[in-house]
Amino acid sequence: MENTRLRDCSLFRLAVFVMLPVLIVLYTCNKGSYYSAMACTFAINVLLAASLNLVNGFSGMFSMGHAAFMAVGAYISAFLTLSSTQKASMLPGLPQWLADIQIPLLPALLVAGLAAAFVAVLIGIPVLRFKGHYLSVATLGLIVIVRAVLDNSDSVTNGPRGITGLPNLATPTLIFAVLMVSLFIMYRIIRSSYGRGLIAMRDDDVAAQSLGINLTSKKISIFCISAFFAGVAGAMWGHNQTVISGQFFYFNMSFKVVQISIIGGMASLSGAAVGALFMTFVPELLMPLESGFNLFGMAVPSLYGISNIIMAVFLILVIIFRRQGLLGSSEILLESWFSGSTYTSLFKKSEYQALGAAIRGKFTRKQK
Repeated sequence: MENTRLRDCSLFRLAVFVMLPVLIVLYTCNKGSYYSAMACTFAINVLLAASLNLVNGFSGMFSMGHAAFMAVGAYISAFLTLSSTQKASMLPGLPQWLADIQIPLLPALLVAGLAAAFVAVLIGIPVLRFKGHYLSVATLGLIVIVRAVLDNSDSVTNGPRGITGLPNLATPTLIFAVLMVSLFIMYRIIRSSYGRGLIAMRDDDVAAQSLGINLTSKKISIFCISAFFAGVAGAMWGHNQTVISGQFFYFNMSFKVVQISIIGGMASLSGAAVGALFMTFVPELLMPLESGFNLFGMAVPSLYGISNIIMAVFLILVIIFRRQGLLGSSEILLESWFSGSTYTSLFKKSEYQALGAAIRGKFTRKQK
């Protein structure tokens, strides 16, 4: 017991990785609309990066087309949740059955995810034959195709003007609930025999194939699962912003999701939360630098774009010195959230003893 590490104690995990984040989220969501919107953006970024990690981190492929699946999910959800009056004025080219339908957000999220997965099947069958940077370029081409379709289908998508007035149905409670359910599903997928097959394919596809793993079905299926969650995230993003347009789902959005994935760690679903934390809140904290500031009594002029430069330098440093990302392949967050022992530790005397021993051991090592 004396050799127990602090991070291995269930009580420590409960306090630091479960209760503390919950309290921070509750405090942030109740502090005001701005902070609540930032918390929602953070949750959506976590879902986007985690879904991308399924492909880029666990299957050995490298996709950069996540923004396209976001766009599909956002527009499908808009078609399903807008009122018939709004659709008649903005989207006169919709089929009559689609113009008349209006459903709640939760089933709309499911349909949006399925639509994105269907697009992934169509694009995945020819594209997933490529490897490495060829696949990356092909998925970037998907973004261009989706953007062109959205901008040139005036009667169906309202063209480059986009769709405005989406009902603000994506509350913080719903967004975080969908996030946790989605993370649980992805976590169980990775921990299953299917997930172990993905990791085997990532590490050595020839060896995996020799063991009977069907590489084609694995690639297409995980690509579709990833697209499904990206479509759900795109739908929630649209209803959180209440306006969508093709310009929001272009290269910048895909590069941002990839950056979140790299910073947190592509081989970790927990890394998506760490990467999203940096990419969501740090740029906001750096924004005051762009309007000028005082440094040791000396006035520094406005430095427009300095926050982007700092984040780019940070990404370069991560790639050079920590190529596996900040969390590497660790799943300490999800293991804490979805493990029953984390919550039952409150009622076990042995867990308190283990925590005390770990704390004493930590102080003893510091004194030495």
